[in-house]
Amino acid sequence: MTAFSTNIGQGPAAIRQLDEGAINRIAAGEVVERPASAVKELVENALDAGASRIEVAIADGGKTLIRVTDDGHGIPAADLPLALSRHATSKIDGSDLLNIHSFGFRGEALASLGAVGRLSIASRSGGAEAARIAVAGGRMDPVRPAALNAGTVVELRDIFHATPARLKFLRSDRAETQAIGDVLRRLAMAEPFVGFTLRDASGGGEGRVTFRADAGTGDLWDALRGRLARVLGADFAENALRIDAERGGLALTGYAALPTYSRGSSTHQYLFVNGRPVRDRMLLGALRAAYADFLPRDRHPAAALFIECDPPLVDVNVHPAKAEVRFREPGVARGLIVSGLRHALAEAGHRAATTTAAGALGAMRPEPSGARIYQMDRPSHGALTRAQAWQAPAPQAQAGFAETAAPAARVETGAPETGEPPTGLPLGAARGQVHENYIIAQTADGMVIVDQHAAHERLVYERLKRQMAGAGIAAQALLIPEVVELSETDAARLLDLAGELARLGLTVEPFGPGAVAVRETPAILGNVDAAAMLRDILDELDDTGDSRTLATRIDAILSRVACHGSVRSGRRMTGDEMNALLREMEATPHSGQCNHGRPTYVELKLHDIERLFGRR
Repeated sequence: MTAFSTNIGQGPAAIRQLDEGAINRIAAGEVVERPASAVKELVENALDAGASRIEVAIADGGKTLIRVTDDGHGIPAADLPLALSRHATSKIDGSDLLNIHSFGFRGEALASLGAVGRLSIASRSGGAEAARIAVAGGRMDPVRPAALNAGTVVELRDIFHATPARLKFLRSDRAETQAIGDVLRRLAMAEPFVGFTLRDASGGGEGRVTFRADAGTGDLWDALRGRLARVLGADFAENALRIDAERGGLALTGYAALPTYSRGSSTHQYLFVNGRPVRDRMLLGALRAAYADFLPRDRHPAAALFIECDPPLVDVNVHPAKAEVRFREPGVARGLIVSGLRHALAEAGHRAATTTAAGALGAMRPEPSGARIYQMDRPSHGALTRAQAWQAPAPQAQAGFAETAAPAARVETGAPETGEPPTGLPLGAARGQVHENYIIAQTADGMVIVDQHAAHERLVYERLKRQMAGAGIAAQALLIPEVVELSETDAARLLDLAGELARLGLTVEPFGPGAVAVRETPAILGNVDAAAMLRDILDELDDTGDSRTLATRIDAILSRVACHGSVRSGRRMTGDEMNALLREMEATPHSGQCNHGRPTYVELKLHDIERLFGRR
């Protein structure tokens, strides 16, 4: 084994003050991890300057060029040298590090970028003349006149040229470009009234526009919805629920997608605190907990959520990159997300994602073959009536068709014997049942196909949850309490939750140092491994700061009971039964998806159906 030498432990060494260049390069290791970090810092500076239009140009994944142009208020020529000094900022005065109203405040970004790359700043403030300053590897040039109409242009070339070892840790140009695009999209979501443009100038010239988001108009909700549609896609905006809640001095706004519009990964989860994009485990855990009752473990919700609060209620000075925050009362923030999302999901009722219908239409659309045949103009109503009468089978033919119909293709009529079915209702009126599992209903402007087992499973599940919420969770006493050995810290954390666990049917009591005694467990769970369950609860506390392990297990049991107690596939239903199921779906929250996150119905609009047959 090779022995690596070290300076530690080889005798006393003199303590010396590092020079300014070394200090800046060390600081750059925390602030500027990759080109995307540089883009983030520079664009945030532009936003703090009040810019309404920001353009970012990059080359070779930002390794050779990053140029950020804005129309903000600019920097006076006399302040340009100071702007490149460490811990020099115009955004705070240093008296209160919790009362922060801007993106940047540490005064490290420009000094760090100038220490590791070739940085130049051209700016024009107010009616003054434009000026330019440059710095390379920590060496600053004097301020010179420049040609610029307004705003600021910051150009960073050859990032990490002063620390070439850092270049070896960068990924491919394509990966770095994607990271820059992700950073800009997050900031674009945070500022919907600001226009953003990203250009890839690799190879020289103006380059090509890879992302563009024009400034929003209207009120904040309209601008945000339009910006999210541009960044996350029109499907997200169409299937997203508006979130607006407040709790304990914190306000939650934004949009969250329906459970049936779930994703295969968590890449479509965006969280912002006072406009700042963050990646916080506690907040992400709260988002996951809010959808825990609607999505399986391998599916993830899509959301863009914004928490606003007084700056003293949250500490953003946790890490130089400012991607982590710490709330004064984290439980309030977590509870706000969970309750706000669940309330919005409940208000959505039976609504399901429109993408399910698009997928169904795509599956049914035939492959084109040969030249398209265009339909003639539609005949008159009289001609159409005469044609239908001529084509109608004779009464005996109708009876013979019904008698010889194959069982798999049999259709049970769902229309009541008297009166016209209420097709104007959201899920319409049942017209039939096919394959003894799918209900066909007619709506005012289309049709609905309902999976009877999946729909009834959700209805029974919601009914069981309401009953349990009203009557409580029955607990079963253990003949011999089970003693679980833990560390003193873990035991104390569990005992702090004893009241909440008792409401879920789990009773724990102290049993000496570092141990707890489990005296009661939820009856619905049957025989359980109490020690394993307690450790699962502790693991979730470490991961998210809160635990829903026990509640999740109980919900899973209720879901299983609901599955076995619902209408089975293969059962023929009468018209009254089918219509009763549709009406209960309309009145029950979350009935648009089953207990496993799959849609319970697909709605097809008449114009889409007509398009399938070339009638439009």
